[in-house]
Amino acid sequence: MTRRVVPPTVLVRIDHYSAVHLAAATARSVAQECGLPGAMPDRAAVLASELASNVDKHAKDGALYIQPLPLGVGLEIQAADRGPGMPELQRCLADGYTTTGTLGAGLGAVSRIASDFTIRTQVGVGTLVCARLALPGQPQHLCQGAGLVCLPAEGEADCGDAAALVEHDGVRTAIVIDGLGHGPHAAEAAQTALRAFGAAADRPLSGIITALHRALRHTRGAAVGLLRPRPDHAEYCGIGNVRALALSPDGVHHRLTGQPGVVGWRMPTPQSRMIPLTQGTTAVLHSDGINHQWAHAPSPFQLRLPPPLLATAVAHGHRSGRDDATVLAVKPHLGPR
Repeated sequence: MTRRVVPPTVLVRIDHYSAVHLAAATARSVAQECGLPGAMPDRAAVLASELASNVDKHAKDGALYIQPLPLGVGLEIQAADRGPGMPELQRCLADGYTTTGTLGAGLGAVSRIASDFTIRTQVGVGTLVCARLALPGQPQHLCQGAGLVCLPAEGEADCGDAAALVEHDGVRTAIVIDGLGHGPHAAEAAQTALRAFGAAADRPLSGIITALHRALRHTRGAAVGLLRPRPDHAEYCGIGNVRALALSPDGVHHRLTGQPGVVGWRMPTPQSRMIPLTQGTTAVLHSDGINHQWAHAPSPFQLRLPPPLLATAVAHGHRSGRDDATVLAVKPHLGPR
């Protein structure tokens, strides 16, 4: 089984040029915590510096989201902004291209240094970038088809949300946990549930929630949502206000919310539900720190985003700063069985 328990995302707002240096230092530190060897932490710092500098020069309401990969060993840096977009994207990706009189090494350098690079832009809306550094030699599919952002409430050091993604025999299982309230006690509940998930992730979804219920009895409890996507459907099982939906280029389908109750306190018998998945559909879980209205009328641009950029776009545009907020977007296993 491939497991990855991801700590909270580090958010670096790009509201001043000094944030460029903070982003670089943060990326280097996270890369070291991920166990990336040799010069890879310095490469992570370069990626963050270039992306943050690009946002500072060209956009507004921009931020970097820095964290370990959802699966596999490595780091990802997501950049999001509300800016002018890039009408000539391919020219912007070429080394030496600049609109500000600088050397123009930015996005060209990022695409060359990163193990995996994804960018989407729309004129008048903004730009989203995902740059990943993966440990060499691991299966490439582990880095594909998954995106996750998990943020504490503003002003809180502890995150009362938690999330993880595991892969077992070619099947992925995703979890989003929302400890009741926020702050240290919510974080304690979320981390307790996460440890219990790590020991039970290969069970049926209802069995996983039952295991979490036992583990959380001496905490304040949590809302929990589980997803297990397969090529033609996703299985969902949830207790409390963790929402699930399927999103394709045609729109949003099959919005679901968990059964009423609290895992660890009063919980009904958990029941799984099936969500049909057509080709190209992404399954999404999110906590109630994300305004659920984002899914009422997403733009065609948003509907076509790959999972890493989708998670970032939703968190960047629809997060409530008063609560912990998590978005997990995932497609079925993409690699060879």
